[in-house]
Amino acid sequence: MTFFQDFPVPPLPPRPRSQRHVPPQWVAAPAYEAPAVLHLGKFVSRTPHMVVALKSADVFSTGCLFNLSWVLRRGDQSGEDWADLQQLFFQSGRGIRRGSGRQTGLMFGVEFPDGSKASTGSQIPYGLMEPGTNPEPPVLALNGGGGGGGDDEFSGTGSLWLWPLPLPVTSGWLPSGRTSAWRRRP
Repeated sequence: MTFFQDFPVPPLPPRPRSQRHVPPQWVAAPAYEAPAVLHLGKFVSRTPHMVVALKSADVFSTGCLFNLSWVLRRGDQSGEDWADLQQLFFQSGRGIRRGSGRQTGLMFGVEFPDGSKASTGSQIPYGLMEPGTNPEPPVLALNGGGGGGGDDEFSGTGSLWLWPLPLPVTSGWLPSGRTSAWRRRP
């Protein structure tokens, strides 16, 4: 017998079942819904030192997830500027570059035909918002994916969640007088 076998093992209290967190519709795609996937394969930005590509769109009932990838090559940046540039691609949203007061960061934006706009840098991230607070639609949120690199090049992936889907579209056949809505805003 060892020393510790002489001590009784106290029973553990029952552990309550954890509740599943369901984020609001404007934060993420529905967890239990299969999207319609549209291959896009388009360049969003292309310069001698940077390429950002829009790979595909996953369309859900509440919004659309755009899948992105990027590659950056080092130009004549100093070591500090290169590190700052890498950080912009791995920390989404707003940032202030070394106290300059200038808004920096990897930002994307959309504009709908009705003139409404959304930008990845125009709202506080969901986790930092007051509970129960919801932004005005439309919302465009940049979510990190992954990536890596070194002193001369790095690559990464991410996604953009757009909520809600664009405004309703109405179609009709004029001789019959019927119309039908293709998509209703949630």
